[in-house]
Amino acid sequence: MQNTKAYIMLVCATLFWAGNFMVGKFAFFSNIPPMSLVFFRWSLVWIILLPFTFREILKFKSVIIKNLPLLFFLALTSVGLFNSFTYLALVHTQVINASLFNTAIPAIIIFLCFLFKIEKTNKFQILGLIISVLGILSIITKLNLNILLSLNFNKGDLIMIGGVISWGLYSSFLKKKNFTLPLLTLVHVLCTFGLIFIIPQFVFEYSQGLIIEFDLNLFYILIFLALFPSIGSYYCWAGAVSIIGPNRSGIFLSLIPLFSTVMAITFFNEKFQFFHLIGAILIILGLFLSNKEIKNA
Repeated sequence: MQNTKAYIMLVCATLFWAGNFMVGKFAFFSNIPPMSLVFFRWSLVWIILLPFTFREILKFKSVIIKNLPLLFFLALTSVGLFNSFTYLALVHTQVINASLFNTAIPAIIIFLCFLFKIEKTNKFQILGLIISVLGILSIITKLNLNILLSLNFNKGDLIMIGGVISWGLYSSFLKKKNFTLPLLTLVHVLCTFGLIFIIPQFVFEYSQGLIIEFDLNLFYILIFLALFPSIGSYYCWAGAVSIIGPNRSGIFLSLIPLFSTVMAITFFNEKFQFFHLIGAILIILGLFLSNKEIKNA
């Protein structure tokens, strides 16, 4: 029952994050500077959560203070860096490119968990990871080997690698959390510390003459980002990792490019083709294998 709850939370988290890529690209077309978007997004999250969490923060003050180093690291890698890398990447690359890079995160999580001795891996996780990546490659290459061999990474793709690494670190070290905080309180604490790292980015961007304009588009974008990819996704992700661990959770990130593809078809009238079907089947098969437990592993 707990595993089922974790899987539902992971699907919701990845669905919301897929929407984050779409909205991030729309923000670029709306001339919203990326660091400004990150700053106002998390500032709004902080304001929304405050009435619901300030009593809990005071209640767990000693726990928070005792675990400041880990909380600061989690805030830096998730709120402070991942979103900045993502929105900046979307200035230079397509939504599908940025979202597809998330397929590297499960591999990084498995590697980091092994490197820092956070969690053991098994052969099904590795096999599931490989099959899921093959599914993503089916989508990005359209089952055409020539496309795979001729891929050229642009500036946005390289920036997104930074986002992939930062989220891999966040997910891996989230498992090292040996204290208990209510999930919304944890999100608010990470948001608070994350803003400490975001403010210098925002100030630097502002000093470069990139000034945000407040209009109705920005209002709708911030409301969506605050409620779904921010509060909703972080709540679901942290909850699922606490139940089934970072390795098994990480493989679900392969759903982000799948959902992004579906959204692109829905909102941009792209055609669903054979390579999309093959990719989806492989991703789902990979998810199934990666969550298969073996005894005495």
